[in-house]
Amino acid sequence: MKLYESSEDYLERILILTNKNGSVRSIDIVEDMHFSKPSVSVAMKKLKENGYILIDSKGYISLTSSGLEVASKTLERHQVLTDWFISLGVNEKIAQEDACRIEHDLSEETFNAIKKAISK
Repeated sequence: MKLYESSEDYLERILILTNKNGSVRSIDIVEDMHFSKPSVSVAMKKLKENGYILIDSKGYISLTSSGLEVASKTLERHQVLTDWFISLGVNEKIAQEDACRIEHDLSEETFNAIKKAISK
């Protein structure tokens, strides 16, 4: 199933918040991403239905193996591209915003070529 950019962003944010706080609930995503509670609720329902997250009886969210795979891939792309743009002299805020836009559309081949080029 092809994920939408917003779904990848939610999964990435769940991974980041889990790494930062140890646990995540919908309200944490609302506060971190500055989205409305209903928007986050709808997104979490869809991610759960599609097998990317689990939500326990207390509302804590965890990534499934497929959710973790998508989140890790998206986060790696974001970090590599942000660091690369900053090394080119781009302002950090702009570098992060541009990386977020590009990370979803870049082919695996191109991303691997970029990683190879900047690791030299």
